[in-house]
Order: sequence, then structure tokens, then C-alpha cells
Amino acid sequence: MASARWFSPVALLLAIAGGAIGVAARALLTAPFVDGSHSLVVPAITVAINVAGSFLLGLVVGGFDGRHPHLRVFLGTGVLGGFTTYSAFAVHSVTTFTAAPIVGLLLIVVSIFAGLLAAGVGLVIGRRLAGVPGETLSPEDAE
Repeated sequence: MASARWFSPVALLLAIAGGAIGVAARALLTAPFVDGSHSLVVPAITVAINVAGSFLLGLVVGGFDGRHPHLRVFLGTGVLGGFTTYSAFAVHSVTTFTAAPIVGLLLIVVSIFAGLLAAGVGLVIGRRLAGVPGETLSPEDAE
């Protein structure tokens, strides 16, 4: 069973600061294309962001594995939590599927499986870089 964790104002501030950075990075990548003239560009960028974010979160969780908790909160919960976006993925999937079912289904499948693969690869690489054995983390240890 996981140990009890207490509220930490420092962790909250780190998550907020990191989240602002992550959201700003995502906005910089998507803002030039939100005018609608390129209907599949924003969904494609969202897939790329979510897959890259899954990989990077795997690196953070696997690499820090109980060490550097403040850096892990800042990078994992904050920066990568703000950078990646499930809600945009969900909306893009529904709207794309409605307009072009095959493309929408492809978007969904690629997003889910590429994200899972990227997260797994990130965890393995992060653990190897940190010299951490490859045991499975408990769900509460993931961001």
C-alpha cells in the first residue's frame, strides 16, 4: 500500500509553474494552425505532442524513481501534464471520425498505441539511465 502523502505547498507551486511552461509550449506548436485552414494539422500535432509527452513522462518516472520528488512534480505533473492533452485528443478524435471515419479511427489507434509504446520505451530508458532495476511501478508512482 502506498504511504500517506501530505499536501505540499511547494509541490503545488512547482506543478503550477511547470504546467504553465507545458501549456505555453503546446500553444506555441498549435497556435499557428488553429485558423482551420489545415483541418488535420492540429490533430496531428496533438498526436505528436501526446506521444512525445508519453515518452518524456516515462523518462521522468523511470529515471527519477523515488528520487528528486520536487523535480519529478515540476517536470512530470507540471510541464508534461500541461504539455500533453487528453481532452484535445478526445475532441479531435470525435470531430475527425465524424468527418472522415477511417482517418478518425487511425488517429485514435495511433494515438493510443504510439503513446503506450512511447511511455514504455521512456520508462525503460529512464530506468537504465538512472541505473534502476526494471521492476514494475505501482500505479500511484506514475504521474
